[in-house]
Amino acid sequence: MKQDKMAELSLDFGIEIMRLSHWLEQQNERVASYQVCKSGTSIGANIREAHYAQSKPDFVSKLQIALKETNETYYWLELLQGAKYISKETFARLSDPCNELRVLLIKSINTAKQNMKSNE
Repeated sequence: MKQDKMAELSLDFGIEIMRLSHWLEQQNERVASYQVCKSGTSIGANIREAHYAQSKPDFVSKLQIALKETNETYYWLELLQGAKYISKETFARLSDPCNELRVLLIKSINTAKQNMKSNE
């Protein structure tokens, strides 16, 4: 169930990040556009890859990569808001699902690690 929610949330978030990236590109903010789009869309890609992981360690690894990308995306959002490239409202609209993804990923990673330990 959590996996489906994460996949759906990350897809919706990725779409919003792509829209932000397109807008930034129009503002000639190419570096920030590229970086936030790369990290923000990678979250969902890694969550989807985890669905077809070859093993439990591979599953955890994919989710950990998604978590790292979530943290990087949050950094870019903070940077964009701090530099006044995006409004506080836009930051809040995008940082909320980013934080929600972070919480879901941490819970899933911890659960998967506990399951691996109990299966040893």
